[in-house]
Amino acid sequence: MEVAVTQNGKRRFAMKLWSFHGGVELPGHKQESTIRPVEPAPLPKRLILPLSQHLGAPAEPVVAVGDKVLKGQIIARPGGFVSAPLHASSSGTVVAIDEHAVPHPSGLSAPCITIETDGRDLWVEREQQTDYRQLEPADIRETIRQAGIVGLGGAGFPAFIKLNPGKTIKTLILNGAECEPYITCDDMLMREQADEILRGLLIIRRAVQAQHCLIAIEDNKPEAAHSLQKALQRIESDADNIEIVMIPARYPAGGEKQLIKVVTGQEVPSGGLPVQIGVVCHNVATAAAVYRAVEHGEPLLSRIVTITGGAVAEPRNLEALIGTPVMELLSACRTNFNVLQEVIMGGPMMGIALANHKVPLIKTGNCLLTVSHGEMEQHPAVQPCIRCGNCADACPVSLLPQQMYWHARAKDFDKIQEYDLFDCIECGCCAYVCPSNIPLVHYYRFAKSEIRSQQEQKRKADIARERHERREQRLAREKAERATRHARKKPGTTDENKRAAIQAAVERAKAGKQGAPSDDV
Repeated sequence: MEVAVTQNGKRRFAMKLWSFHGGVELPGHKQESTIRPVEPAPLPKRLILPLSQHLGAPAEPVVAVGDKVLKGQIIARPGGFVSAPLHASSSGTVVAIDEHAVPHPSGLSAPCITIETDGRDLWVEREQQTDYRQLEPADIRETIRQAGIVGLGGAGFPAFIKLNPGKTIKTLILNGAECEPYITCDDMLMREQADEILRGLLIIRRAVQAQHCLIAIEDNKPEAAHSLQKALQRIESDADNIEIVMIPARYPAGGEKQLIKVVTGQEVPSGGLPVQIGVVCHNVATAAAVYRAVEHGEPLLSRIVTITGGAVAEPRNLEALIGTPVMELLSACRTNFNVLQEVIMGGPMMGIALANHKVPLIKTGNCLLTVSHGEMEQHPAVQPCIRCGNCADACPVSLLPQQMYWHARAKDFDKIQEYDLFDCIECGCCAYVCPSNIPLVHYYRFAKSEIRSQQEQKRKADIARERHERREQRLAREKAERATRHARKKPGTTDENKRAAIQAAVERAKAGKQGAPSDDV
């Protein structure tokens, strides 16, 4: 199909779009939270900051209980290459570094730094940033790394890694699709902070040296598209090769691989990364965070979060500090806790149900969806699979969900991997269309976790075996060295023979002198 595209904020032309396999059309439920402008959330009395808010190794604390901290101050350093630092979201005092409940499907606790805020919100001294056009790509990447920026549209991969592709990048895509129901934080960000998004795009473009830039927006967000078009006109001198593309609203069009297919026609290889086909994709909120970091020296301290659902009297989007307790955000939107049945962090398709409301908002927390009693059928009766094939038709990755389900259920983890289990993006389309109400994604998540657990156990076993083999080799070497030293000390050994030979030579020399004729006549 072809769609109209805005280029340089001015002229429009036809651009060919492709489609991905499967997907579903879902009710949006977005208008409820887009009536009000984005507002700042109240400053909480305490901030709870998990050390792991991203993919990769958790951050490591560099503060102690009792330390005074300022807003923007580093309180935990990266725990490895694939990691991100953590900053104090506001000024105050560190009152705890311990286990605390965090947003996770398991409902378990994890290490967190708790800050009691002082109400003054005082900033640490920030470095004066120069024009990004004067910075080398490596300097931009390091600034973004030190700012603790992770992908704000999905799993939270440290952003600086994507900005160091190591390959020629033909296309940079900003993802403004936001295809899941209820979530509108990116929509409101594009409406209200389009200039920051575009300036962030320019910075990212310089970092990856991209040849062409696309901003992809679903066609159910006309206000966001109009705002970005106006902003593009304001940066006319830098707007070369930047295009705004409206794509059909079909879930999960906002998935990275699906979006790349729609706007470029290219497919990311199974088990591969977009960079392999010359593409880098970032979320619009990530671009805005990059702008703040590079142009203003601000680390990632807050994000826009959608608070909505049946139990919320005033659905809206709030600019909330990372670490703000979920309970306080719900209260700020006048949530009726008497009818509240469940809170989901994220959307209804891929979000996770929170075990309690004491957990904090994290960097990847884009939505708090409240479910009131009777609003959704929580646990429909599961029926046997009727082999209808609806799940395969809906799968956007062209997998075979039915076969994967059988193998996951049978715990045949070797067989399920033959069906490309790890290509599954856990979008939930298969479960959504299943007439038997089978929670298919739960089975895939279970299989993935078991396979990873087995792989980790095998890795540890291999390390233990290698350690044992090295120990055996060391003991054998030491035994041989001891035997050699012992042998040298025995009579008749090489050293003893040498000494005997020398002594014999001395005796012969003496005897020779006694028997030799005299020179005196």
